[in-house]
Amino acid sequence: MAVKTLTYGTLTCQQAEGLAAPHCFTTRLGGVSRGHLQSLNIGIHRGDDWENVLKNYEILGNLLGFDPKNAVLSTQTHSDIVRVAGRPEAGAGLYAPELSPCDGLITNTPGLALVVFTADCTPILLWDEKTGAVGAVHAGWRGTAARIGEKAVQAMAKAFGSNPWDIHAAIGPNIGACCFETDEDVPAAMRAALGGEAEPFIRSAGSKYYVDLKGINARILKEAGVGQVEVSSLCTHCDETLFWSHRRTGSLRGSQGAAIVAGEVER
Repeated sequence: MAVKTLTYGTLTCQQAEGLAAPHCFTTRLGGVSRGHLQSLNIGIHRGDDWENVLKNYEILGNLLGFDPKNAVLSTQTHSDIVRVAGRPEAGAGLYAPELSPCDGLITNTPGLALVVFTADCTPILLWDEKTGAVGAVHAGWRGTAARIGEKAVQAMAKAFGSNPWDIHAAIGPNIGACCFETDEDVPAAMRAALGGEAEPFIRSAGSKYYVDLKGINARILKEAGVGQVEVSSLCTHCDETLFWSHRRTGSLRGSQGAAIVAGEVER
């Protein structure tokens, strides 16, 4: 199974074959925002016209089958905090006050759409085939080192009784190992998180390093017992036609991200 690029009219996104819950990893294509935010900006703090942001969520909701008033947006701080979202959190960030900071969201409430934002960091989506619970995770390098993917899986087990083996995970586009040049602090954090298992995902280049965050997050999820992990091959830094990249343009950008919708489970 694989994470594939698909087109729906003017909207281009990526979807994973193994996740039956409605979901996607968005690109910058298919919305109504203008200028350097063109066109499917889903970030709420990028300086976009609010009407454009809401229209972009309507477009995304039409694709995935959710009402934007049931979207739950994360307030990201590069932490390892995972929060449970339920009906009271519907609309958070769009039609209701923002949640307390977190970088992971989980829910088993049908119709609730969990959203995380990225512009080089790693988006992770989770779906439990038995309980129907879902999760959305924003894993920057700090969150990756803090094993936030594993903590989201553990949170689903605690809150919903999920068996990690029944969880399907998909890792979306991020800044790839081809472009994620770092100093020693990032490899040191990955080695602290994974020990010697981090080495295959770190390449030295003189005084710099290149780190494979997708590979590390996949390893962490597998160690957490996740039964299936699919990984996107796309790099946000390489393809400026599809993605915004903070490394490439700094704050002069919009946000793409990931969304997943919880559904009913047949009993």
